[in-house]
Amino acid sequence: MQFAGFTLRNNLFVAPMAGVTDRPFRQLCKKLGAGVAVSEMVTSNSLLYGSEKTRRRADHTGEVDPISVQIAGADPAMMAEAAKYNADNGAQIIDINMGCPAKKVCNVMAGSALMQDEPLVARILEAVVEAVPDTPVTLKFRTGWNRANKNAPVIARIAQESGIRAIAIHGRTRADQYMGEAEYDTIAHVKTLVKIPVIANGDIGSPQKAKHVLDYTGADGVMIGRAAQGRPWIFREIEHFLATGELLPPPLVSEIHQVCREHLADLYAFYGDDRGVKIARKHISWYTKGLVGSAAFRRAMNQIPDIPAQLAAVDDFFGQLAEADARLRYEADAHPDAHADYPQELAA
Repeated sequence: MQFAGFTLRNNLFVAPMAGVTDRPFRQLCKKLGAGVAVSEMVTSNSLLYGSEKTRRRADHTGEVDPISVQIAGADPAMMAEAAKYNADNGAQIIDINMGCPAKKVCNVMAGSALMQDEPLVARILEAVVEAVPDTPVTLKFRTGWNRANKNAPVIARIAQESGIRAIAIHGRTRADQYMGEAEYDTIAHVKTLVKIPVIANGDIGSPQKAKHVLDYTGADGVMIGRAAQGRPWIFREIEHFLATGELLPPPLVSEIHQVCREHLADLYAFYGDDRGVKIARKHISWYTKGLVGSAAFRRAMNQIPDIPAQLAAVDDFFGQLAEADARLRYEADAHPDAHADYPQELAA
């Protein structure tokens, strides 16, 4: 796929998720089939550039191109400054967040709250595009502020006129949060109105669903968020299905054990031992959710205090799985494409 001046391996995007799409996770998703992985959103407040969290989120060491960084804020000048700062520090694509429904973001009129103020949207987009003339700028937003105000078509036109190179649309309004089901009619309508690439996002949790959404909306690509948590190989599954019409068999337990092990090692190195163990817990929980016999293991994992014990528990669990079946096997009432537990604060 041609996207914002880059040639991608496919049209599959990792959605930006605060607390999830850190550098280790982005690298893993790209390794397992994603064309682009967008970073966690970083603040437009220059006073926070020196914070440990912001510096870690802006760390792209060894990351596969293209490096896409999402920025969030409500002031055009500050957003322009944030775009320039990140472009000067390795970002090859600047993505603007107008999709996050979290209260702490919307209460300061950032994220999806911006969709209520179309003139302000235009000023922000124009300011950011002008600030980084050599760096493509993309935009992520929702179908509207609420169901009575689905103004995604207007925002899409503003984006195109402002010089935005591509847009991603989540098929829910801000008021919907993550409730109910995503709708794709609005995305399909927007696709008929603009010439820039349109990426569809929301409730895409299987290869079949990805194909359905692409066919139904005419979108140029799909963006996967929650469904990639603990299942980063979903991208190669979708890539294979779109290319061949065939589903890959469930992955080998031995392979996913190794994927998990390498992911944990990256987390420990990236965050340090103490924080790395805590961050690893949620990823281990996602990796094992729904797998046969995982409930007790996941509960016990939260009590394990250090790296050696955490790795030993992971090795033991996957060892037991491999003895029962060479391939991943889920409980009868669990579905590998079910969405992970996902507090709104994680969304971007």
